[in-house]
Amino acid sequence: MTVFDDDALHAMLAGIPQWSGDTRAIHRTVQAPDFRTAIAIVNDVADAAEEANHHPDIDIRYSTLTFSLSTHSAGGVTSADVDLARTIDAIVNGRGVGSENQ
Repeated sequence: MTVFDDDALHAMLAGIPQWSGDTRAIHRTVQAPDFRTAIAIVNDVADAAEEANHHPDIDIRYSTLTFSLSTHSAGGVTSADVDLARTIDAIVNGRGVGSENQ
Protein backbone atom coordinates (compact mmCIF):
# COMPACT_ATOMS: atom_id res chain seq x y z
CA MET A 1 0.00 0.00 0.00
CA THR A 2 1.24 3.45 -0.89
CA VAL A 3 1.28 6.27 1.64
CA PHE A 4 -0.37 9.44 0.35
CA ASP A 5 1.85 12.45 -0.21
CA ASP A 6 0.61 15.89 0.98
CA ASP A 7 -1.18 16.75 -2.27
CA ALA A 8 -2.95 13.40 -2.54
CA LEU A 9 -3.94 13.51 1.12
CA HIS A 10 -5.41 17.01 0.84
CA ALA A 11 -7.41 15.89 -2.21
CA MET A 12 -8.71 12.88 -0.27
CA LEU A 13 -9.55 14.96 2.82
CA ALA A 14 -11.71 17.22 0.64
CA GLY A 15 -14.01 14.23 0.21
CA ILE A 16 -14.20 13.50 3.94
CA PRO A 17 -14.48 17.00 5.45
CA GLN A 18 -14.94 15.89 9.07
CA TRP A 19 -11.42 14.45 9.01
CA SER A 20 -8.10 16.28 9.37
CA GLY A 21 -4.49 15.34 9.76
CA ASP A 22 -1.32 14.83 7.83
CA THR A 23 0.43 12.03 5.97
CA ARG A 24 1.10 10.22 9.28
CA ALA A 25 -2.53 9.95 10.48
CA ILE A 26 -6.01 11.38 10.04
CA HIS A 27 -8.44 12.13 12.89
CA ARG A 28 -12.09 12.82 13.57
CA THR A 29 -13.83 13.70 16.81
CA VAL A 30 -17.48 12.82 17.33
CA GLN A 31 -19.70 14.11 20.13
CA ALA A 32 -22.44 11.57 20.85
CA PRO A 33 -25.48 12.60 22.89
CA ASP A 34 -24.67 10.10 25.65
CA PHE A 35 -22.32 7.31 26.69
CA ARG A 36 -24.50 4.47 25.40
CA THR A 37 -24.67 6.00 21.91
CA ALA A 38 -20.91 6.54 21.93
CA ILE A 39 -20.31 2.90 22.81
CA ALA A 40 -22.82 1.75 20.18
CA ILE A 41 -20.83 3.72 17.58
CA VAL A 42 -17.60 2.13 18.82
CA ASN A 43 -19.16 -1.33 18.56
CA ASP A 44 -20.34 -0.65 15.00
CA VAL A 45 -16.89 0.67 14.06
CA ALA A 46 -15.27 -2.39 15.65
CA ASP A 47 -17.42 -4.67 13.50
CA ALA A 48 -16.54 -2.72 10.34
CA ALA A 49 -12.85 -2.64 11.27
CA GLU A 50 -12.78 -6.40 11.79
CA GLU A 51 -14.46 -6.92 8.43
CA ALA A 52 -11.91 -4.64 6.74
CA ASN A 53 -9.01 -6.02 8.78
CA HIS A 54 -7.99 -2.41 9.42
CA HIS A 55 -8.30 -1.04 12.93
CA PRO A 56 -8.51 2.57 14.15
CA ASP A 57 -7.16 3.99 17.36
CA ILE A 58 -10.19 5.10 19.39
CA ASP A 59 -10.15 7.41 22.38
CA ILE A 60 -13.36 7.36 24.45
CA ARG A 61 -14.04 10.23 26.85
CA TYR A 62 -17.59 9.69 28.12
CA SER A 63 -19.58 10.67 24.99
CA THR A 64 -16.68 12.12 22.98
CA LEU A 65 -14.95 9.77 20.56
CA THR A 66 -11.76 10.49 18.69
CA PHE A 67 -10.82 8.19 15.84
CA SER A 68 -7.27 8.11 14.45
CA LEU A 69 -6.40 6.22 11.30
CA SER A 70 -3.00 5.25 9.96
CA THR A 71 -1.67 2.22 8.16
CA HIS A 72 1.14 1.41 10.57
CA SER A 73 2.68 -1.24 8.31
CA ALA A 74 3.00 1.35 5.51
CA GLY A 75 4.11 4.21 7.75
CA GLY A 76 1.25 6.64 7.11
CA VAL A 77 -2.14 7.31 5.59
CA THR A 78 -3.22 5.02 2.74
CA SER A 79 -6.41 4.28 0.83
CA ALA A 80 -7.34 1.79 3.57
CA ASP A 81 -7.54 4.67 6.04
CA VAL A 82 -9.68 6.80 3.74
CA ASP A 83 -11.99 3.85 3.11
CA LEU A 84 -12.39 3.23 6.84
CA ALA A 85 -12.92 6.96 7.45
CA ARG A 86 -15.83 6.89 5.00
CA THR A 87 -17.22 3.83 6.77
CA ILE A 88 -16.94 5.57 10.15
CA ASP A 89 -18.73 8.60 8.69
CA ALA A 90 -21.57 6.37 7.50
CA ILE A 91 -21.84 4.72 10.92
CA VAL A 92 -21.89 8.07 12.73
CA ASN A 93 -24.42 9.53 10.28
CA GLY A 94 -26.54 6.39 10.58
CA ARG A 95 -26.74 6.97 14.32
CA GLY A 96 -27.86 10.58 13.70
CA VAL A 97 -24.92 11.97 15.63
CA GLY A 98 -23.36 15.42 15.13
CA SER A 99 -19.61 15.91 15.27
CA GLU A 100 -16.90 18.40 15.88
CA ASN A 101 -13.37 18.44 14.49
CA GLN A 102 -10.45 18.89 16.82
